[in-house]
Amino acid sequence: MQKNPQIPPTQIQQQMPSADISYRQEIFRKLIHLCSLSIPIIYAFITRQTAIVILACLFLPVLAIDLARHWIPPLERLVRRIFGNMMRKHELDEQRILLNGATYVLLSALLCVLIFPKIVAITAFAVLIVSDISSALIGRKFGKRKFLDKSLEGTTAFWISSWLVVGVVWALTQAPWQYAATAMVATFIGGIVEAASIRLHMDDNFSIPLSTGIVLWGMIMALGASVQSSILGLLV
Repeated sequence: MQKNPQIPPTQIQQQMPSADISYRQEIFRKLIHLCSLSIPIIYAFITRQTAIVILACLFLPVLAIDLARHWIPPLERLVRRIFGNMMRKHELDEQRILLNGATYVLLSALLCVLIFPKIVAITAFAVLIVSDISSALIGRKFGKRKFLDKSLEGTTAFWISSWLVVGVVWALTQAPWQYAATAMVATFIGGIVEAASIRLHMDDNFSIPLSTGIVLWGMIMALGASVQSSILGLLV
């Protein structure tokens, strides 16, 4: 009986969306992505209203440029000249109007601040930045076992890094232990959503923080009233 041939790691990586740019460009892309970690850090020290104004002022021009480049050839050529090597194939697709990753990051940040309590928004968005970077870099470098649309190694890196983020937020805010427990469950689900981003037809910069935030907020609301208030009142 003929055994099923084992899929080589390179073939697995070709099935990943991150494989359409070089690993070096992936690192550059993630370094830019890392700058977005400033959003939850700054949000911890300012009011919700101020954060909404700042994020809206950042998001709207980026959205306008991202959309306008599809109808203004010189603008499209400029974007490709500056960022083309770091953009995914779908972001460069001239047949469809799709937002790029940076636009989704700012959209997610704005929605997190608008929708979620502060501690939930900060957790969900920080996990997006740190764990998305970990998942992409580890998955591309060491991914050998396919898990949904990504690699098991990359998703494992997502989970571990997300739990480190939760631990840092928990320690800095001195939140109740229930926060850490619920956040770890929420980020575990967020990792599954990230791994299934292709079949869900969602950009993971959008799906990770929204799914993590919804699950975390829902689980916190299922706790007792006193625990709820002690968690949701943090950083306000």
